[in-house]
This record gives sequence, structure tokens and C-alpha cells, in this order.
Amino acid sequence: MKNFNLYLSLSMLLLFSLGSKGQSRSDKTLVISIDANNKAQTIHNFGASGCWFSEGVGKYWPLEKRERMAELLFSKAQAADGSFKGIGLSAWRFNIGGGTAEQGDSSGIKDFRKRVESFLAPDGAYDWNKQSGYIWFVKKAQDYGVENLIAFSNTPPVQFTKNGLGFKTEKDYTTNLKPDKYDDYADFLTEVLKHFDQQGLHFKYISPVNEPQWDWSNKPGEASQEGSPWSNADIHQVVGALDASLQKKQLSAQILTPEAGMLTYLYSGTSAASNQIQEFFGEQSKYSLQNVKHVPRIIAGHSYFTDNGDSSMVAVRKHLADTAAKYGLEYWQSEYSMLGDGFREGTKAKRTQMDCALFLAKVINQDLTVGNAAAWQLWNVWEPGSAEWDTRYYLLALDPANPEYTDGEFSITKNLWAMGNYSLFVRPGMTRLTTSRNDGRDAVEVAQDVMVSAFSGGADKLVMVLVNYTDQPRTILPELKNFKGIKSHRTYVTTADVKDNLKPSAAQKFSGTFRLAPRSVTTITMN
Repeated sequence: MKNFNLYLSLSMLLLFSLGSKGQSRSDKTLVISIDANNKAQTIHNFGASGCWFSEGVGKYWPLEKRERMAELLFSKAQAADGSFKGIGLSAWRFNIGGGTAEQGDSSGIKDFRKRVESFLAPDGAYDWNKQSGYIWFVKKAQDYGVENLIAFSNTPPVQFTKNGLGFKTEKDYTTNLKPDKYDDYADFLTEVLKHFDQQGLHFKYISPVNEPQWDWSNKPGEASQEGSPWSNADIHQVVGALDASLQKKQLSAQILTPEAGMLTYLYSGTSAASNQIQEFFGEQSKYSLQNVKHVPRIIAGHSYFTDNGDSSMVAVRKHLADTAAKYGLEYWQSEYSMLGDGFREGTKAKRTQMDCALFLAKVINQDLTVGNAAAWQLWNVWEPGSAEWDTRYYLLALDPANPEYTDGEFSITKNLWAMGNYSLFVRPGMTRLTTSRNDGRDAVEVAQDVMVSAFSGGADKLVMVLVNYTDQPRTILPELKNFKGIKSHRTYVTTADVKDNLKPSAAQKFSGTFRLAPRSVTTITMN
């Protein structure tokens, strides 16, 4: 018994020692070194898309509800207590429809909400009253001062497609656009831009293809949405036609391409729509877009399905960043939601809204700090679903009042505020600064710890966004170099607490350490 008691005492001492060691590691001050001269990419925008439900909401829902939804997305205003009324998006993506809504059930798309009207009728006439719900939100974005309006297309108008539908019925990975309709499709897109320019709605970017790697094929009546595949040869041809049409009409919009369905297609693969950085920006490539006037040195791709496991997440983005840098390109992350199951991180249990918000903040951090993304855009700000569990697809959860979706309620998820920790404070033109840390953790280890991104608004302004992925409070110490005039700071905190939605602190003298709440996203502004 005496030996047993001694063994028990030693065991308890060892457990206490290990526990203390683990606790001390969590509580150890994390020093983040930031040099104002160590500049990475310039940030263009944080944005989102309103597909697919903006048409019904914008056209039919009571004005008071629509106004509040727009305020939540676009407003940068603060209430009297310092809290924010919205998340201040700096980009908004508008889907130019292909005319499947007018086809009704014969469109072959099973969900009526994902059929989209077209401004162009089969007889060649334009009807600018179409897509009025979508346009309502575009106008609200402009009213709130959203800096970047982006128009994109999932399919050419159905009268220009090979099968007269807004999706493919053959699985051959070639475009659904008729060979003799490239110029007509380009003319249609530029007519849309020209019309809205004349209405005071200027789209800075036009994206003529979307996720060209997918086959987008299905049996009529079973298709999920509008879509078309495009080979690199197809994309080269349609971008050339679009550039010529933009020049002819003297429009300033830039062409955003290729909106790759996964990031890996931008630098690798064996399909006809792979290696798109090399194919579109290689000196010797027959599909080079380098000398196309309206094509900026931007490569756009989607972060879907590259979020399953921290090692893979980091490796993909590192490879992308290295390849983009080699060709002198900026990378834009132009669509993401948690389509795959990576956000579950190995569990089959339902994920809380804060679990999802933290994972969203992680992906944004990884795209910015490892992938060097110069823009970050979310797919789908709203969709029907729960506001409490598995909020993987949306910022606002819709609860429709009827099958026609002409009214309903909405609930705010933590995803909204987590994204706002970036979009409100990291404004167009700010520069990301590289950081270093004193704990020796690499990018993969950091993805389960405290993730850091830092942005300069000049020598006297610094924004830090910190994602504490752990269930322990953490202390950080920013170690600043080559900044001038940093005297005060404020913090804005998002946690699972119902009151912590970008919860502001009072302005305080900048004097050293910050305490991060467990499982939180915190923005620190310093000036």
C-alpha cells in the first residue's frame, strides 16, 4: 500500500507538472513582430455575392427587411455605443443571368430560385426591368459606397448555347456557347455594362466564365443551376472577343478571369482547363492574355475543396503564391463557402455557428497570409437554413414565409461578424505586412493556434486581425518597428457570446499587451 501511495503521489505530481507546463505554454506571451517596411500584397477588397436569393428578396420582401439586410452587408456606420451597423463590404458580385427563369420548368433547372432572368430576349430586344431584385441590392451597394462592383456570368444567354439551355447535357468539358456566338456573347455582356454605366452603376470588373473545370452536365429537370465548362482555348477566345467589344464601346471595365473552380487548377492539372497561370500568362503560351488590354495581371480562383486539413490548406496556398509571384500576378480569392466537409475538422457532429465563424476566419487568414490573396470574396451572403448549426453557406440565414419566397425572416450568424473583423477594417489600398512570432510555430501549427494578419494604412495606422482558435485566453505583444505616431488602439471582438459581435472597446493608450478571448476573432486598430 505504501508503494502504491508513493506511485500515486508521483503520478499526480507528474500530471500536475504536465498540466502546468501546458497551461504556461498557453499563457506565455506571444510576441508578434511587425515591421512597417516588410510589405506584402496590396488589398483590393473584401466582398460577397448575393446569389441566388437576391432576386426574390430584393423584388418582393418588405422594404424594411431589405433595408436592414443591405445595412448589415454594406454599412460602415457606428451606433452611439460604438457598435457597427454592418460589415462594410468593399465589393459586391452581381450575376448576369442567362434566361433560364423565362424558360420556367423547361429550363431543366429543378430549383426555380436558381433560374435567372436575362436582359436579352430571344428576339434581340433588351428589357432592363429584368433581374430587378438583384439590381436593387447592387444599387444599395453603390448607395453605401461599396468601391468595387463585379459582374459575372455563369452561362451565356440560352439563345447562344448549343443546346438552348443554361447548362450542359453532354459531359464533354467544352463550352456550351455556339462556335459562331463568341462575338454575340461579348456584345451582350458589354451592352449590360454600358447600360448600367449610363444609369450610374459602374462595374469595375466583368467575369465572362465561372468555374470552367466542372462539366456542368445533367439530365433536363435535374440540373442544379446555370453553368458551362470552358477549356483554356475557349477562355482565350471569349476573353479576346470581350476585350474587343469593351474597346469598341470605350468601356473601362477590367476582365476578371478565369474563376477556377479550385485553386489547384491555377497552377497544376492535366485537363484542358488546368495550369491556368502558365497558360494565360506564360510568355510562350498560345493562350497568353498578357497583351490583352482589359486583362489586368490578376488570376482569380475559388477556395472550395482546398480546406480539408491544415497541411493541405497551407500547401495549396503556398504553391499558388509561389507560382503567381513567378509570373508577376495578383491572386484574388473570388468565391468561397464551406461546400466541402473540411470545416467539420474530423468530426461528424453538427458545428455551432461560432465553429463555422472561426473556420471562415481561418480560411480568410490562410488565403491572405499564405496565398497572398489581394481580394477575398464570399459566395452567398444568404440562403435558407439554421442560424445556430452548420451555418456553412451564408452570413444571414433565411426563413421564408411561403414556398414562393416572397416574404420571410432572416437571422444573423456569427459568420457575418467574423467576416466583418476583416472587411470593416482592412480597406482597399491597405497593405498587408509580413509578421514573425516568438513561439517558433510554422504555418500548419498556427492554424490550430493564434492566427495573425497585419495591415498598414500608412506609417501611423496599423490593423491586426487575430483568430484565437484555442479554448484558452491568450496574451499577445505587438512588437512594432518603423511605425510613427502609433499612440492609441481599440479592439473589436467576436465570440460565441450573443453580445460579442465586433464588440468595441473604448479608445485606449497603446502601451503593450492584449488579451485575446478563447475562440475569438479580434481586430485591433492602432493609430
